[in-house]
Amino acid sequence: MIDETQLLEQLKSETHKEQAFKALITLYKERLYWHIRNMVKSHDDTDDVLQNTFIKIYNNIHNFKGDSKLFSWMYRIATNEAITFINQQAKRFQVTSEEVLALAVNKLSADVYFEGDAIQLKLQKAIAMLPEKQQLVFNMRYFQELKYSEMCEILETSEGALKASYHIAVKKIEAYLTEN
Repeated sequence: MIDETQLLEQLKSETHKEQAFKALITLYKERLYWHIRNMVKSHDDTDDVLQNTFIKIYNNIHNFKGDSKLFSWMYRIATNEAITFINQQAKRFQVTSEEVLALAVNKLSADVYFEGDAIQLKLQKAIAMLPEKQQLVFNMRYFQELKYSEMCEILETSEGALKASYHIAVKKIEAYLTEN
């Protein structure tokens, strides 16, 4: 198992970049996939956003300063790519980003890659109703079980703000699930 420092050195080296990038994809593909999937909902859209994320990582690895963990930097890119995708869809269909997500959730039951049951679908609908920041925080904490310290690096915000967002998101989801 290669450590992050070695991987970074290889990624920035012209002779080892390709091989190191393949290792990077192997290491992080699944985690980034599920992070993006929790945001955009659809498997096909997730694949597109994931591909764009890895292209951006590949093209910008030389700009990585090491101020945060490589993992956090990649998550930030994935998050931004997913948000950009949702906003582009909203603009394309002339609806709000919340409506884009609501439509995506409504299509989930027809998605052959969605393995959830009715309760999971209901939870996804509740999450889609949350403001963007609360969705992000909830998904990262609940589904990916990230620590607040990791989320601080990725979202570049304070731990207190993240805890408050998560608490509010949980209350809203509980209320939605109770009412529906």
